[in-house]
Amino acid sequence: MPRRAVQFWCAIVIVGLLAGVAGAATTLLLHAIEHATYHYSLGTLLSGVEGSGHLRRALGPMLGGALAGLGWWWLRRRRDVPTLGAAIPEAVGTGGPLPRRALSIDAALQVLLVGSGASLGREGAPRQLAASWGDLGSSKLALTARDRDILLACAAGAGLGAVYAVPLGGALFAARILMGTWHPRVLGVALITSSLAVAVAAPVTHFEHAVQWPRADVSYLFVFLALALAPLAAAVGLTFDTVMTKARPTVQPRSWRLIPAIAAAGLLTGVCSLWLPELPGNGRSILQVSVNSGLTLVAAVAILLLKPLLTALFLRAGAVGGLITPALATGAAAGSIVALALNQWAGTGLNVAAVSLTCAAGVLAITQRSPLFAALFVWELARPPLWLLAVFALSAWSAHVIAERHQRRAAKTNTAASR
Repeated sequence: MPRRAVQFWCAIVIVGLLAGVAGAATTLLLHAIEHATYHYSLGTLLSGVEGSGHLRRALGPMLGGALAGLGWWWLRRRRDVPTLGAAIPEAVGTGGPLPRRALSIDAALQVLLVGSGASLGREGAPRQLAASWGDLGSSKLALTARDRDILLACAAGAGLGAVYAVPLGGALFAARILMGTWHPRVLGVALITSSLAVAVAAPVTHFEHAVQWPRADVSYLFVFLALALAPLAAAVGLTFDTVMTKARPTVQPRSWRLIPAIAAAGLLTGVCSLWLPELPGNGRSILQVSVNSGLTLVAAVAILLLKPLLTALFLRAGAVGGLITPALATGAAAGSIVALALNQWAGTGLNVAAVSLTCAAGVLAITQRSPLFAALFVWELARPPLWLLAVFALSAWSAHVIAERHQRRAAKTNTAASR
């Protein structure tokens, strides 16, 4: 085997292993921060009395937001912190390293913010760490620019796969969303690195759902529901996407106002959590409650409205974080509303978990612009029966088509109006 091929295979293994370590490290740090915020005696220290859980839940996200804002203010005053999507092409194009220190510090601040209760996804941090560590670990190997481009994208996808234990989802994220290709070489590297990362992180990240799923003999009903839910999923997904795009600042905030702005967003989230404990964090708790049929109709409506608004508030304040699980949580809340309303008012007896995740897959297909990734990610995350993967795929594809047609019509209308 040629030396270059040997070094490329060595780099694949190194990247996969380091991505798994990055996923495990961010998960452990997240759990430690969550424990310090919600289970340690912070409330007692602040109030000096017992039974201070409400105070702890309200003030914990504020304190975490203030610390994260302080960290970002310090970091951004010293250098720009590019997004991973911008950093990888620049590093590959110039032949230089990724800004590893800046990306790693930024990732740690994201974990601090999400762990303390911010309404943002946690998947951005392991992607950044995995790419940075993979870049460092493979820096001594002789790699072409194309090889390095593939490896860094696959490292980011493997980091995502590791934290959620979704090897196929992580591989598709790297190949389809980051690189926009079906090339067999890219897909092969993505599958290997993501599988290695998931295996390495499994002792830390492994989880199971004990859920009563619908029987396969009612699949025809859920195929119909997937088509019926597609317009709702498209509307929710497009709205979520629009709100997040408008909320994100065009220029990365660097002033001291980052500190009170993110702290205020955290305080509002903490206060809202007194009535809706599922709101803080990346949205995983909303998914778990939805899957286990623990949401009421009123709570589902409140989450559908508040989850995207709180997420947008953090982005507007200058925070950085993922949007995959907030989008999933919003979609799951919309699906829960449909299932709970039909069960309550029409006596249908629908499986709330399946309907919630079907709608969530449709919303994620729009926010990530990849129906296949959305369907696989949701299926791997919940691990329902295999036949539900087809239902998720149908919902994701249908919602994606509806959204694309709507966007094309809107573009034509805007073009005609500007003439």
